[in-house]
Amino acid sequence: MRKKRAEKRFIKPDPKFNDLTVAKFINIMMYDGKKSVTRKMIYEAIDLVEQRSKKPGLEVFKKAISNAQPLIEVRSRRVGGATYQVPMEVRPERRLALAMRWIRTYSRDRNEKSMAAKLASELLAASNNEGSAIKKKEDTHKMAEANKAFAHFKW
Repeated sequence: MRKKRAEKRFIKPDPKFNDLTVAKFINIMMYDGKKSVTRKMIYEAIDLVEQRSKKPGLEVFKKAISNAQPLIEVRSRRVGGATYQVPMEVRPERRLALAMRWIRTYSRDRNEKSMAAKLASELLAASNNEGSAIKKKEDTHKMAEANKAFAHFKW
C-alpha cells in the first residue's frame, strides 16, 4: 500500500445539546459551508418534533437515526471475470453515516413548507419505523438476503 490511511477527524459537539451525533448531522445537512443556517434549521426541526410527538426532541432524533441504520449491505466483488453482490456487515461509523445520509436525502424530497418541517416529518417517521429512510434500509437488507448465496466470497 502506497498511501497512508486518512486520519480520523474529530468534531466538537454542537452548542445546544452538547451532542456529537447532532454535530455530525449538522455537517451532513450543511449546504455551501453555511453551518449557522443549518444549525438553526436542525434545532427548529427538533423543536417541531418535540411539539408533534410530546417526547424529548433529542430522544426522537436518536431513535430515528438508530432505526435507519442498516446492519448488512451488499458490496461488489469481482471473482474470475464475474461481479458478485456479496452481503457484508456494515461498520458502525458507516452505519451512522448511511442513516444520516438517507434521512437527509429523503427529508429533502418531502412536500412541506420549510426544510425544518420536512426534516421533522422524516425524523418522526423514522422514529416510528416508517418513512423513506426506513424503506431504504429494508431494501438494503432484502438485497443482502437475496444474495446470501454469495456470502462465501467475503474477503
